[in-house]
Amino acid sequence: MANVAKKVSWSGRDGDDDEEDDDQHVGETTPLLNGTGPGAAGGARQLTSSSFLRIGQLSNVDLNEDIRELETELPRQHPNEIPHNEKLLSLKYESLDYDNSENQLFLEEERRINHTAFRTVEIKRWVICAMIGILTGLVACFIDIVVENLAGLKYRVVKGNIDKFTEKGGLSFSLLLWATLNASVVMVGSVIVAFIEPVAAGSGIPQIKCYLNGVKIPHVVRLKTLVIKVCGVILSVVGGLAVGKEGPMIHSGAVIAAGISQGRSTSLKRDFKIFEYFRRDTEKRDFVSAGAAAGVSAAFGAPVGGVLFSLEEGASFWNQFLTWRIFFASMISTFTLNSVLSVYHGNAWDLSSPGLINFGRFDNEKMGYTIQEIPIFIFMGVVGGILGALFNALNYWLTMFRIRYIHRPCLQVVEAMLVAAVTATVGFVMIYCSRDCQPIQGSSVAYPLQLFCADGEYNSMATAFFNTPEKSVVNLFHDPPGSYNPMTLGMFTLMYFFLACWTYGLTVSAGVFIPSLLIGAAWGRLFGISLSYLTKGSIWADPGKYALMGAAAQLGGIVRMTLSLTVIMMEATGNVTYGFPIMLVLMTAKIVGDYFVEGLYDMHIQLQSVPFLHWEAPVTSHSLTAREVMSTPVTCLRRIERVGTVVDILSDTSSNHNGFPVVESNPDATQVAGLRGLILRSQLIVLLKHKIFVERANLSLVQRRLKLKDFRDAYPRFPPIQSIHVSQDERECMIDLSEFMNPSPYTVPQEASLPRVFKLFRALGLRHLVVVDNRNEVVGMVTRKDLARYRLGKEGLEELSLAQT
Repeated sequence: MANVAKKVSWSGRDGDDDEEDDDQHVGETTPLLNGTGPGAAGGARQLTSSSFLRIGQLSNVDLNEDIRELETELPRQHPNEIPHNEKLLSLKYESLDYDNSENQLFLEEERRINHTAFRTVEIKRWVICAMIGILTGLVACFIDIVVENLAGLKYRVVKGNIDKFTEKGGLSFSLLLWATLNASVVMVGSVIVAFIEPVAAGSGIPQIKCYLNGVKIPHVVRLKTLVIKVCGVILSVVGGLAVGKEGPMIHSGAVIAAGISQGRSTSLKRDFKIFEYFRRDTEKRDFVSAGAAAGVSAAFGAPVGGVLFSLEEGASFWNQFLTWRIFFASMISTFTLNSVLSVYHGNAWDLSSPGLINFGRFDNEKMGYTIQEIPIFIFMGVVGGILGALFNALNYWLTMFRIRYIHRPCLQVVEAMLVAAVTATVGFVMIYCSRDCQPIQGSSVAYPLQLFCADGEYNSMATAFFNTPEKSVVNLFHDPPGSYNPMTLGMFTLMYFFLACWTYGLTVSAGVFIPSLLIGAAWGRLFGISLSYLTKGSIWADPGKYALMGAAAQLGGIVRMTLSLTVIMMEATGNVTYGFPIMLVLMTAKIVGDYFVEGLYDMHIQLQSVPFLHWEAPVTSHSLTAREVMSTPVTCLRRIERVGTVVDILSDTSSNHNGFPVVESNPDATQVAGLRGLILRSQLIVLLKHKIFVERANLSLVQRRLKLKDFRDAYPRFPPIQSIHVSQDERECMIDLSEFMNPSPYTVPQEASLPRVFKLFRALGLRHLVVVDNRNEVVGMVTRKDLARYRLGKEGLEELSLAQT
């Protein structure tokens, strides 16, 4: 997943100049530790006493002096190491505006839209979902076909070389060839990720999870990211790394959905205007949920599993209408992939390729289970939970090491090449040392290596290492009993466990689903063989069945998915019989794993210091009130404000506000300036760009009126304030915010408890929550980072430090 790049960033760039995300330079206002520190974003310096309203108890503090003091306290960082503390929250991540601004323009447009227009909009939603499904399925087909051909070519070349040098001697050349091929392919895949688009690293699931939670991750749904993701995952799998191509399909589907739903591409400089109604964060979020589900559906041939994955792991906001559209997108995705691959494999009318990986049908009569096996399944769940927790803990410390020391792109590429070479070397040595020879007779092994086995036999260890991980998983599920020596399975499990752990987090596009399933299938099959020995070959101790349970236990122990993974496994195996055992195994693995450490995705989100909001506030936080958690001071604007003041506020790099409460234009300073609305930075920039000013002399409005279309045209890459020229005469004009502000922003009294504030903020997908006193006067603002910095630790409620990492 996580490309841990410079400045501990998924985007991997210093001062990311993301046009889509000018908020990179305009963080939400949050003081360090409730105003006790320098207020990296919340404590903004006051420009002039008369220029604009500054409300809050910290408005008389010279924060520049505090910042200078902090800078003198911080030691100079050694360039080869980035100090990183997991108890940090990054100020550089921004929020998405999931709450619609119900200003006059919005209400006028809604009134003009009749019933027929609403029906048209709804039809467009279904059309977009169909297009998402079709394109996601086609991308999955492309990945599958290219991987199959390139990996097949590589394995044929290496196999021919090994067969040749087994007779002559000099197998060291074969090892060198295998390692060089792997390292070369992975080098290309790592270079394009590290130097072109670092956010394409990993599976992309944590990034999409953050996006759907309301966090803006730079570049995460760009067309360039999709291209690098697809090319990167092909090269990673062909390069022989312990990775799978299924995980990145979720990110790919999300990018496709984000692009299609907007009806334009800034990269290709095309704007079709057809879907411009959906150019806002709320609509885009729903389509990204559909894209993530379509990606799962294409990967595993599991439409229902895709919907449940989006519900369980992805979307933070849900409704019933969304369920139907997402299911439709998933269904279309699976059908598209199935149709194209069936034609490609030469059986056009036989739709037998529903996903990138098909586990094969477990419909053998011997594969049933009895009540005596229930405790065995529970025990396997416990083992899976413990091994998953160990995997996550090792990967946690490895990721911390990468953050601190391997943060330069060139080092990241070298590490990826090293892992590729080591993976090939380990595989070769294990195959060379193995004496587990099995008869070929009708075997399904794609590239059987004979090595030192007798004629008509092949090396069993090679079926696991000398193959793509997807095919190895299917072999472990379906090969007949006796196909593997217990020692072979034990050694493979041990080595592949550490290889997969080392691989996850490299600067390559790759997923963890298939490696986890492969590790679990190996130790599960070993468990089944052991059980068969103990029960003297009892008919219910079939190793393939236990390989399936082990795979579910291992994957559940690592990623902690339950509901969606149960359905994915059932759909991918085409057998409902194992529904209950899989549920049992996954629930046990999750409970056991959660006792030790978090799931892998949540852990990496936390390591990246993302202000991710979970479903509920910390259980011990009722004693905290909005007054204690809010950001102060707050920069407020008058309803009719001077243009120069607005420009100064937006240009002030120390304030970095994104939402501004609008108060009454009250000339009498003795009266309370009550809250009248809320306006966003992006809206103010559009107003300045179009020069929607009021002449100062007679306060007459200019002729041109803005429409919502003007705001949608600027979305999502609003121009920075530095690119807008305002003359000295225009600075003296006035700007009337009444028509553009949201006149009914959500507010809470300052006595509201943290859980109450959290529930309101989280459930409604807010970006700004205004805190008022009993006179409706603004006293503070609650943003995502104010809430995310409180979490339940091992010693009770913790407050994270905020840093501009």
